[in-house]
Amino acid sequence: MDVRAEFLNFFEKKGHKLTPSAPLVPDDATLLFVNAGMVPFKSIFTGEIPRPNPPRATSCQTCIRAGGKHNDLDNVGYTARHHTFFEMLGNFSFGDYFKEEAIANAWEFVTEVLKLPKDKLWVTVHDSDDEAEKLWQKHVPLERIKRFGDSDNFWQMGDTGPCGPCSEIFIDQGSEHFNTEEDYLGGDGDRFLEIWNLVFMQYERSADGKLTPLPKPSIDTGMGLERVIAVCEGKQSNYDSSLFMPLIDKVAQLCGKPYSYESGASYRVIADHIRSTAFLLAQGTNFDREGRGYVLRRIMRRAVRHGYLLGIREPFMYKLLDVVNDLMGEAYPYLIEKKEAISEQIRLEEERFLSTIASGLELFEEELKNTKDVFSGSVAFKLYDTCGFPLDLTQDMLRDKGLSVNIEEFDALMKEQRERSKASWKGSGDKASSGDFKALLERLGHNEFIGYSDTIANCTVVALLDDNFKEVQTLSSTGWVMFNKTPFYATSGGQCGDSGVLKGYGRVVETNKFFELNLSQVELEKPLHVGDSVEAIVDISRKEIEKHHSATHLLHSALREVLGDHIAQAGSSVDSDRLRFDFSHPKAMGSEEVTQVEDFVNNIIAKGEDSQTKIMSVDEAKNSGAMALFGEKYGAEVRVVSFGDASVELCGGTHVKNVAQIGSFIITKESGVSAGVRRIEAICGTSALNYSKELRNTLQEVSEAVKHKDALIGVDRLKKEIKTLKSEIEALEANVGKEVQTESINGVDLIVDELGAGDIKKSIDDFKNQKDSVAILLFQVKGDKVLIAAGVKNASLKAGDWIKEIAPIVGGGGGGRPDFAQAGGRDASKIEEAKKAALAFAKKALEG
Repeated sequence: MDVRAEFLNFFEKKGHKLTPSAPLVPDDATLLFVNAGMVPFKSIFTGEIPRPNPPRATSCQTCIRAGGKHNDLDNVGYTARHHTFFEMLGNFSFGDYFKEEAIANAWEFVTEVLKLPKDKLWVTVHDSDDEAEKLWQKHVPLERIKRFGDSDNFWQMGDTGPCGPCSEIFIDQGSEHFNTEEDYLGGDGDRFLEIWNLVFMQYERSADGKLTPLPKPSIDTGMGLERVIAVCEGKQSNYDSSLFMPLIDKVAQLCGKPYSYESGASYRVIADHIRSTAFLLAQGTNFDREGRGYVLRRIMRRAVRHGYLLGIREPFMYKLLDVVNDLMGEAYPYLIEKKEAISEQIRLEEERFLSTIASGLELFEEELKNTKDVFSGSVAFKLYDTCGFPLDLTQDMLRDKGLSVNIEEFDALMKEQRERSKASWKGSGDKASSGDFKALLERLGHNEFIGYSDTIANCTVVALLDDNFKEVQTLSSTGWVMFNKTPFYATSGGQCGDSGVLKGYGRVVETNKFFELNLSQVELEKPLHVGDSVEAIVDISRKEIEKHHSATHLLHSALREVLGDHIAQAGSSVDSDRLRFDFSHPKAMGSEEVTQVEDFVNNIIAKGEDSQTKIMSVDEAKNSGAMALFGEKYGAEVRVVSFGDASVELCGGTHVKNVAQIGSFIITKESGVSAGVRRIEAICGTSALNYSKELRNTLQEVSEAVKHKDALIGVDRLKKEIKTLKSEIEALEANVGKEVQTESINGVDLIVDELGAGDIKKSIDDFKNQKDSVAILLFQVKGDKVLIAAGVKNASLKAGDWIKEIAPIVGGGGGGRPDFAQAGGRDASKIEEAKKAALAFAKKALEG
């Protein structure tokens, strides 16, 4: 039985809207990941946004509990039910039906669809909930209905806000399997297993603790898919079910050791963690040193370490992806679509960790010898900082030893590092969270964006908000304006919001979207009132924004063409003067690949393809081959933007009418963002033109500086001169402190030597200036030539005769005055022979 499909079909037939699983990364600053099925509906339950139509929904929501307040990581693999990744089946009523229908639906599904034995099912209710107990008696004998207090059967979202009693369905798994003292309903044993929780959201809790009945009470239910499948298959552990055993069997195959439940914690850890890893990577979270990416890294490295315990010494996790896809790819096809990219990212992360795991384990074992009760926090930090061991991995290694880590010491060192790097993670949030947007939505509805066709429009002011997003009737300086319709595009989908002018009133500095409302931030020169009619004019910069946005689509296609279909967008930013595009790719692009991508985009621009925009359903769009971004919120109908066959994407942004309007496209930078994610920065349109002008001017300046109209030739000449000068400097440095061999004959200092670097004539002049009577001859090699120079002062030797005698030995000739002479030769190998001859000739002349 496909429990997931049966559940969703069951509630869809009962009028619930089938809602796809929301992304694991929530649009909620208070949560690291979606950790429960109701999270995507939180804003509806709290009243921030109006109830949908129909006011009931059903979903199978993917969830992660591996960080923050809801963290099951430590228990995964060691218990029968804990997982980092799980699926939560749920049905929800937003002020529609309440307890009676929720209870009847749950009982029908459990007994008639799942066909669980009625005599094994038990129910709990809150000890104050007489209504729920009475309703349950229609289905369950009173003796199998138990009452419990707040800790077991009362649910609340926070200290204040919606809350209410809950009712849980349990199944008795049998005393033959579970018979400890805790195996009773309400005990800590596993005999009575909770399979479904029905939350009756009927109160509003105030700050003083008072409970006030809600005017429209709601229903929130949750049933863990992994748990209910295990129950249906008669398994006492989720890991023994068909959801996990194929993965465990594959791990056993890879390590070459058979699996047994009693000693198989490592197998279970790996089977659980590959699911979390695959889903997070597929949805755009990447390995990182902080935030969600760090949680992903912790999960991954914990699995690799357990593989290490099983004797696996090479990357192996990526080999489990085929099994994950076989089990879950039909329900979540993006796993299959992104398999290549996911596999490469996992393999690279495994290689990174395996390169340090051996040294880390050695450091761990060494410190273990010095540990009695508490493991050193500084060593734990070193394991983290140097060897890549997350803290909970060190804690996991210590749990079998019955030891703990000095958390205070570890945290102090971590704090110091964060302060040094200023790298603390900040969750996503809404800077306008204090505004009362619910009231605006309910009163005014969505304001239409008309900017696809109109950049000038007469608009009516329907609401004004001050800088704190509080409604006002008149705005005199700065604040936010809501028009009945607006030509200003609100920041979304990577495209920046429009600026512009409100004729006669002031200017629009930016436009943002808050809870589906398009609001423009203004700086006014004249007061604006609710009800005023104004002429709104979008700034000319919109045209440049459109060029960069369309170029981003072409760039996406180019990357897939050049690098492969595994390329997936991981973020983008489009402005009037630049674009940034992040994408999944395991390694840096080569210069040739960058050029190919740039050429691909420019070739499309040169073809002058018209843009086409069609409105269709999401399914029609995907079937047409349009690329959709995971995590983007799409309505029932979507805009599909295409540029011929080159690019087809779901997009709500604004674009050029013809790609030729983009002008030219230039990639200015390719860099890494995080493990497995690369970034391209590029420019087009006016920015590209200005960039080309700057390059031309710079090239002209370079040509003038190197004194050659061909800058490359001039630079090459300078490089050669620099090389020669460097050689001379090295030779001079080598000669520093070197003593010149001087011999005195009849009061004349005789010097014959080889000069490493410098000016040979100047060196001779320096010697003549330093001495009263001297005869000096120097050799110097310059490239393939040998320079010879001689100088004489107050001596009976003539420099010209000396040079004429010696130069032929090195293959040259020359002469000069009695006090100075020079010559050139070509055979440096004869310098030593020439030096001996020069000494002999001089001595004979000076002694005679």
